[in-house]
Amino acid sequence: MSYNRYAAADYAQKWALKRNPRYYDFEQIGGDYTNFVSQCIYAGKGEMNYMKYTGWYYNSVNDRAPSWTSVEYLHRFLINNRDNGPKGKEIMLFSAEIGDIIQLSFDGTEYHHSLLITQTEPEILVCAHTFDALNKPLRLYIYDKLRCIHLT
Repeated sequence: MSYNRYAAADYAQKWALKRNPRYYDFEQIGGDYTNFVSQCIYAGKGEMNYMKYTGWYYNSVNDRAPSWTSVEYLHRFLINNRDNGPKGKEIMLFSAEIGDIIQLSFDGTEYHHSLLITQTEPEILVCAHTFDALNKPLRLYIYDKLRCIHLT
């Protein structure tokens, strides 16, 4: 099953300013940004990877893979996945497409925030949780480093 980037973006726009009751809201325990992006990816892929420690899945708040809610684990999963579920590769921002992911580093060493791209022209717009954003221009974020993950 291929990744439907428009389904991911539609989901992001629908839920950017509210919470889907099917998923736990991690806002008060570290942030909901990667949980939200994982939900968007799932809306576009429709397939999880149930490998206990290295997979990407969500059944409940107590039954989920670390990659579902962690910036670094999500990156590692997407870049290294050769099995079920979404796959990704790092690309330059100018090559980004709707439905791709941006991760931001505010200190230049660790990445702390995940965003989903909902528009690329005439500028990149994103949706996010924790610092809730609906089609927010990427240029309004203040960050030290950025990485972009193209999903397939």
